[in-house]
Amino acid sequence: MDEASRPFTIESFYCFVKEKKLMGAKCNNCGRTSLPPRPMCTNCRSMDLMWQELPKQGSLVTYTVIHVAPHRFSELTPYPVGIVELKENARLPGVIKGIDPEQLKIGMKLNIAFGQEPTTTEWPQWSRYHFEP
Repeated sequence: MDEASRPFTIESFYCFVKEKKLMGAKCNNCGRTSLPPRPMCTNCRSMDLMWQELPKQGSLVTYTVIHVAPHRFSELTPYPVGIVELKENARLPGVIKGIDPEQLKIGMKLNIAFGQEPTTTEWPQWSRYHFEP
């Protein structure tokens, strides 16, 4: 399926992640970019959207450190999860790796990195991304 014909769904978002692309849904009516994508603009309710590749660097807006995690993530604790703002105010949540949680600072630049496919049989079986300094 070519890029332009993919539906604006979370599944399509993760198909792009597998291709090491960070894609959002840009509204052709008002210009807002939704990330993760939605089939309708959250600003103006238009369904006239197009895929837009986003930069792989942004600024940390907020974060928390997870100390008590679901069973499948318990070996990672403590681990930080943050929201990173990319261009056009698109924001994306994700795990932050490669830095001690005490060194995190609001406003610091973080890059998006793409991980390996999950090896478990548990849902979801989507490719992964995370943030790193």
